[in-house]
Amino acid sequence: MIHKTAGIVIKTVKYGETSLIATIFTELFGMQTYLINGVRKQQSKNTKHIMLQPGAILDLEVYHNEMKNLQRIKECNWRVIYHELLSDIVKNSVAIYMVELLHKILHQPETNADLFNFCEDAFEHLDKCNLKTAANFALFFSLQIPSFLGFKIENSHQMSEADGILYFDLKEGLFTKEKPTHNNFIEGELALYTLELLKVMHPDELDQIKLNKEIRRNLLNAYQQYYSLHLNEFVQLKSLKILQEVLG
Repeated sequence: MIHKTAGIVIKTVKYGETSLIATIFTELFGMQTYLINGVRKQQSKNTKHIMLQPGAILDLEVYHNEMKNLQRIKECNWRVIYHELLSDIVKNSVAIYMVELLHKILHQPETNADLFNFCEDAFEHLDKCNLKTAANFALFFSLQIPSFLGFKIENSHQMSEADGILYFDLKEGLFTKEKPTHNNFIEGELALYTLELLKVMHPDELDQIKLNKEIRRNLLNAYQQYYSLHLNEFVQLKSLKILQEVLG
């Protein structure tokens, strides 16, 4: 049966001499894998391969059979035309981090329209934002995703800098005034910056949060640890090191 759905390209790998296998996060079916024949022929007029870049947002017509692990695409077109995300090194590095994070955490082909809509909106904002906002975007994205997957960070609206020394308990997923009895926590300015990032209501507010490269690096590492504590088999993203180098 043919369905129309939006999709965010996550990953592609070469298949045979002329084909690709694409992993796409779709609005209707969650994470899906598609075989796309003939897109790598040198003489082919097919331009689908240009669209199949990580982070691209497409309108798709797909053949979907729940009994199969490998689906097929009938037609695809740009849903969003980016201005900078695919060409700007900072924004593209952030986008690669975002798609790899989605790839690591979404293993089952389960529909999650709310998460899809958030991600679509996030990629569009990343494309249009200034570089100060882009520098903090991976932090914002990493902190927002858990609320769609059942391990939302708690107490973020009840706590403030006025509470004194704060701890962010990575294991329990909450802020506390009491030092945790285990080692999976961040404290002081790292906890306060996390609290500030969680209170961001719109991505454009991110450029008001002033972080140096060391703080940003430590926060990204802590959020990776948070994911590993709450998701089985989560491993550190390969794109994290590249992103940290690009951000300086």
